[in-house]
Amino acid sequence: MKTIDDLQVAGKRVFVRADLNVPLDGTTITDDGRIRAVAPTIAKLVERGAQVIVASHLGRPKGAPDPAFSLAPAAARLGEILGQDVAFATDTVGESAASVTAGLADGQVAVLENLRFNAGETSKDDAERGAFADRLAALADLYVGDGFGAVHRKHASVYDLPKRLPHAAGDLIATEVGVLKKLTEDVKRPYAVALGGAKVSDKLAVIDQLIEKADRILVGGGMAYTFLKAKGHEVGISLLQEDQVPACLEYLARAEKRGVEFVLPVDVLVASEFPDLKTKAPAHPDTVAADAIPADKEGLDIGPKTRELYAAKLADAGTVFWNGPMGVFEHPDYAGGTQAVAQALLDSDAFTVVGGGDSAAAVRLLGFDENAFGHISTGGGASLEYLEGKTLPGLAALED
Repeated sequence: MKTIDDLQVAGKRVFVRADLNVPLDGTTITDDGRIRAVAPTIAKLVERGAQVIVASHLGRPKGAPDPAFSLAPAAARLGEILGQDVAFATDTVGESAASVTAGLADGQVAVLENLRFNAGETSKDDAERGAFADRLAALADLYVGDGFGAVHRKHASVYDLPKRLPHAAGDLIATEVGVLKKLTEDVKRPYAVALGGAKVSDKLAVIDQLIEKADRILVGGGMAYTFLKAKGHEVGISLLQEDQVPACLEYLARAEKRGVEFVLPVDVLVASEFPDLKTKAPAHPDTVAADAIPADKEGLDIGPKTRELYAAKLADAGTVFWNGPMGVFEHPDYAGGTQAVAQALLDSDAFTVVGGGDSAAAVRLLGFDENAFGHISTGGGASLEYLEGKTLPGLAALED
């Protein structure tokens, strides 16, 4: 896989597929982590005299323009981070894109409007996707893939476009792949994995792989209740995927057979209803044993004994991969479990990887120093699929 250091970019129009898919409250960015992560690649291209065309998706618009998903706020924030004006095209391949990109001088940057405003970006029809990629290719001379959060998608700007232009991986993608190789090919043991998040179905494939590689797997978040149900425990009105109970039983048995510690919560915080995340009004949860959840209560975070247990299981690890919060971290009454796992990573001497998505958002929301972790990924889904052993279309296209 070539990197941007292998490209002659001076005086060239360089199309950078970034991941500017940031959370917005109206037009206010609530977490700019992904913009800051790709900014060094863009700055390097600027310093080398490239005319930089940045493109990304944001959210899930329905293949047509939708002001709620405009990349204008992200473009403005990118300009602030770079310390220079960033032009903004109000379309993807129309008159504005053509005019704005044609007007770039060496060292200048433009951002195109949301790629998903064009149905060709996400189309499952190869011809429709290819036609959109052709129009994007007409804007540039070179392609740099640096949107790691999208490399698991077979989309026009991720998969088809690099086939049409000389291409290379940006520094962010090169870093992400290097880190993931440390989790799959060169693991310092003990190798501990902490998995959370809402749905166990989202993590089954990665658990299937990690049982073969990890020494310990710690489970929290909403997905823990399906495992507790598989153990025969009452889970009340907690998040439950009943159809996944047989799979959970199988993984618990496999882990035991292979000598992998599979650690589930021993206590949880419960309440009668889900907390109000807007007002963050006090929730007054109760702490109960994980095998004694009342039938009318919902588990919303791991309890204090589980936090201590998980911290102990992470303390002597050589490598830690964490993906998914331990509870409803957006509410202060249910952030303790996620906070405890994050702190355990900081206290450990292990090589620590925070696997993107909500885990990365939680690290920032809870006020941790991002630089204190070994690596914070920009792509939760992409990280998981890499660890599952899948071929990621965006990486495969860069390797050609």
